[in-house]
Amino acid sequence: MTRYRSIALALASSALLAGSALAPFTAAAHPVLSAHAAPVVMVQYRTARIEGRDIFYREAGPADAPVVLLLHGFPTSSHMFRNLIPLLADKYHVIAPDYPGFGQSDAPDHTAFAYTFAHFAEIVDALLQQKGMQRYAMYVMDYGAPVGYRLALMHPERVSALIVQNGNAYDEGLGLFWDPIKAYWSGDTPEHRKALEGLMTLATTKFQYTDGMSDLAHIDPDNWVHDQALLDRPGNLDIQLDLFRDYGSNVPLYPQFQAFFRKYRPPTIIVWGKNDKIFPASGATPYLRDLPDAELHLLDTGHFALEDKLDVMVPLIRDFLDRKLARR
Repeated sequence: MTRYRSIALALASSALLAGSALAPFTAAAHPVLSAHAAPVVMVQYRTARIEGRDIFYREAGPADAPVVLLLHGFPTSSHMFRNLIPLLADKYHVIAPDYPGFGQSDAPDHTAFAYTFAHFAEIVDALLQQKGMQRYAMYVMDYGAPVGYRLALMHPERVSALIVQNGNAYDEGLGLFWDPIKAYWSGDTPEHRKALEGLMTLATTKFQYTDGMSDLAHIDPDNWVHDQALLDRPGNLDIQLDLFRDYGSNVPLYPQFQAFFRKYRPPTIIVWGKNDKIFPASGATPYLRDLPDAELHLLDTGHFALEDKLDVMVPLIRDFLDRKLARR
């Protein structure tokens, strides 16, 4: 011990005598350790027990800060928000759950668990109740839109704001991509079900991350490797096919979603990848009919816009939240 202490003292003395060769690594000079640097945000990875199932969620930010609920899309999980969470959680209390069958949450067999959007909304609601979160802004994307909007119908007074990113609530937003899925809605046959199996392949998963992006160098290939590994779990194909079938149950609720927008007028920002073939920009502009004060930004990117335009979206979202969710 004495020997190592002597070496350390010698190194320190040498550095001082030589013009401080170690100076770049002092707290004052290091960007992370400097008192003037932005605080380091630590994300918590937690699990809640709901309906006898483990529901995984990511959480970060001050306990007394305004809550921002992040609701993911298909075929991903709260993983899609991994870069966004630390960039919001210095000022906001951020929570991002994985739905059953997605990410790190339990994935019970589809014959023993109802994989429906109504059920997902109930589970997210139960998580929020368990956490004591009575008011929250919602970031809704893809599947997150019907989950979030069903939650809004349950507790409209709890929604403090909306961040909408490629999440549909209008008939205009269901274009050509949806034709085979609409056929499944109109006829629940083995043939229609099997025709959708290609949507769970690696080629389709990669397509969702790469098509329409402004710069493929921004897109981490770990995304489709991560998502596909979870899609390929035994039994997951049937889970996803059940959800494609149940997505049709959201469409009759569109008028109720729109009535919620008109009645409660939640502050809304729309940050939408306009090159998305799944949820095209034709589904973004109709929001302005019911939310005329919404802030609309059509971005030159695709489905998973955060992967490509994080540097553009974060300033927009933070500015919006700072104006609309100022601490009281």
